[in-house]
Amino acid sequence: MGKMKTKKALAKRLKITGGKKILKRRTHQDHLNAKDSGNRTRRKREVNKLSSSNRKVVKRLLPNLK
Repeated sequence: MGKMKTKKALAKRLKITGGKKILKRRTHQDHLNAKDSGNRTRRKREVNKLSSSNRKVVKRLLPNLK
């Protein structure tokens, strides 16, 4: 059986911290932001921690980043 390959598209969108937390970028940041309030704009700059239910899926798709 061959090696398991990392899903590169997913690997580029996530960051794994030293404590094994998985961080992702907030959604809806790319365009149509002029109508957003200041609070919403600032919230979009924050980084999101991935939920525990999604961690299992991500660990399977990124076998080398355990």
